[in-house]
Amino acid sequence: MFCKHCGVLDGEATCRFWTKSSGRGFNVHTWPLPTCSGAALETIKKQVARLYLWPQFLDIPVLDSSTVAIKKPVGILHVKVVRAMKLLKADLLGTSDPYVKLSLTGEKLPAKKTTVKKKNLNPEWNENFKLIVKDPQSQVLQLQVFDWDKVGGHDRLGMQVVPLKVLTPGEAKEFILDLLKHTNISDPQDKKRRGQIVVELTFVPFKQDSAKFTEPVDGGSEKSSDEEKLSGAGLLSVIVQGAEDVEGEHHSNPYALVLFRGEKKKTKMIRKTRDPHWNEEFQFTLDQPPLREKMHIDVMSKRTRFSFLSKESLGHVEINLDDVVHNGRINEKYHLINSKHGLIHLEIRWDTV
Repeated sequence: MFCKHCGVLDGEATCRFWTKSSGRGFNVHTWPLPTCSGAALETIKKQVARLYLWPQFLDIPVLDSSTVAIKKPVGILHVKVVRAMKLLKADLLGTSDPYVKLSLTGEKLPAKKTTVKKKNLNPEWNENFKLIVKDPQSQVLQLQVFDWDKVGGHDRLGMQVVPLKVLTPGEAKEFILDLLKHTNISDPQDKKRRGQIVVELTFVPFKQDSAKFTEPVDGGSEKSSDEEKLSGAGLLSVIVQGAEDVEGEHHSNPYALVLFRGEKKKTKMIRKTRDPHWNEEFQFTLDQPPLREKMHIDVMSKRTRFSFLSKESLGHVEINLDDVVHNGRINEKYHLINSKHGLIHLEIRWDTV
């Protein structure tokens, strides 16, 4: 698609200019643009006007995708997969082994899955899930029912979608949905009944004043009002911004490992640098605030080819999460343990529902 404002074609821009002295034209080609702006063409024209010799090449620098601001989570979608009715018969014996896969559009996180109900066309799950919401006006919940198979791929029995914008924040709503082959409901090729699925959805936004609470200083058992607000579920987010002056003895291809409550998250590896910039965010959905808990973060280096010394530690740090819960957010640089000069830059947030 061609943009009438800045000449974007398949994410790139090319402009043609003429020189009066020679009567000849030349092209100026830019790298892919992250957004379309009418000012982009004017910027290119001004730069080209400063060129006196022909031919000339002009590269317009564009911010790397890793520097684009990360969209912050705004709440949690509680999903209860209740049951399904009259599912298709996928097995030769006239049954199916159904399970449900659910995910939100616009997220790279792995999909959630229910348990498998063996040989059942009317399964009952009553299983609860929590999904992180970043844009309730545009995101859509995707529900897919599969027939589990021990060998080979799993056959999809049907699917449905629910736009989050139909939900009222804080109110539970039950949906009885007719399963479809795909989302193109006007397709006349498939009119087969695929059964129904029943789900209960509740979108709970984060509290805007979820930060900053203090425990009673007199040691009393009575909770303060601020503490009561943070006594429930929430989202722990960690943004691994980058590191400085990290260097291994054998190689310097750093990446970061975030370890919390047995879960492990990993950033991308950046080759041949002592100052990596990751800007990657990870989330942990918790039922209670992480008081008196710690998060462990390792900075590692990995050789790009096979070797007995393929991995090497560049330092580590442990973050006391009490500070995060009390302040709602920390944004600090920490000295890496077992590193001479290494630093790691972290932003950690605690948002409650």
